[in-house]
Amino acid sequence: MSKAKTIQSIRGVHDILPSQSPAWQHLEGCFRELLSHYGYSEMRMPILESTELFKRSIGEVTDIVEKEMYTFTDRNESSLTLRPEGTAGCVRAGIQHGLLYNQQQRIWYTGPMFRRERPQKGRYRQFHQIGVETFGMSGPDIDAELIALTARLWKILGLINIDLELNSIGSAESRKAYKAILVEYFSTDMSLLDEDSKRRLTSNPMRILDSKNPDMQALIQNAPSIIDHLDEESEAHFDQLKKLLDAMNIPYIINPRLVRGLDYYSKTVFEWTTNELGSQGTVCGGGRYDGLVEQLGSKPTPACGFAMGVERVLGLMEAQGISTDTPVPHFFMIMAGDEAQLAGMKLAEQLRSQFPQLKLICNCGGGSFKAQIKRADKSAAQYALIMGENEINNNSVTIKPMRDRDAQQQTLPQAELVTYIQSKELFS
Repeated sequence: MSKAKTIQSIRGVHDILPSQSPAWQHLEGCFRELLSHYGYSEMRMPILESTELFKRSIGEVTDIVEKEMYTFTDRNESSLTLRPEGTAGCVRAGIQHGLLYNQQQRIWYTGPMFRRERPQKGRYRQFHQIGVETFGMSGPDIDAELIALTARLWKILGLINIDLELNSIGSAESRKAYKAILVEYFSTDMSLLDEDSKRRLTSNPMRILDSKNPDMQALIQNAPSIIDHLDEESEAHFDQLKKLLDAMNIPYIINPRLVRGLDYYSKTVFEWTTNELGSQGTVCGGGRYDGLVEQLGSKPTPACGFAMGVERVLGLMEAQGISTDTPVPHFFMIMAGDEAQLAGMKLAEQLRSQFPQLKLICNCGGGSFKAQIKRADKSAAQYALIMGENEINNNSVTIKPMRDRDAQQQTLPQAELVTYIQSKELFS
């Protein structure tokens, strides 16, 4: 019989291995704690949504909808899509469950997103985001809070060299007038536009400003700035946001070409960027989307949020040499024989009840005493607890230090083990 061919993961989709998980848990834990301090609540949305949700929210003339979504028809001929981002699903859930109209909400979520892009470092087909969405607050104060929150996260994680880029793309009315100006500008010489830009010139010319085509960057840099064409209310909103950031000592760079890649944005848009991740330099981005709730069928509701790429934040931590320690077991229980296994596993559960923070691994799968010592050493446990025939007969346990080679092992009555563990101050 021929050997079966092994199955590999799909291109652009990666496993998160046990050695990598502590870094993920550290980032997620820091974020979860930070959000609780700011008064945000978690929401968990489905990975599958109706395709129409993303067409109506993100915009049909965007790279995501046109080229990148994983969309299929299910058995009842419904068109379904693996979510490419989280905001649309969060708004849909808020509308469906009556959470948004005439209310204030601060919501966060995390999980995998899916886009069929060309895989490269920092850009994957299954990637993970942490997102925050706020509803019912129309002023620049909530914009400033979201930016302050992310700035605080960088400090907690120890990250440096992340720049805040800021812009305002105004209200729907000012954007309409600005789009007409862009059409006139980009129509001057059509030969300078690539095919995507020619197509978007009539459907959504602001998407041209988001083009990554290097041949068009000079043309884009010389385009009229939306900052110069804001309506009065949008300009006042942006000015107050800048004052709030100045008051909180959060530096920023005004980038008039920043428009973000999704059609639902309005007024404030921002990105946190770095030059330490190559071409994928945006680690977090967001802004206001005051028209999206109404666009998806509910009453007008102001909204603002952001999303950060987990893989990119972790990549930046790695690039800057920020390590997260793998949890080290306190004890590894070695049990020689069936009777020892009974006594050892009973003792282990008693210790876990006595010390909820205790990290204790019990040897499973048998093995000689020598083999179990090797497993204890490989586990990186600080101590081995040894249960054998002598220990059973004397109702005792032997403690062998695994990291301090000069320390001597000792045998204690089981009744004294609790006091011994307390004396080591393992949980301080």
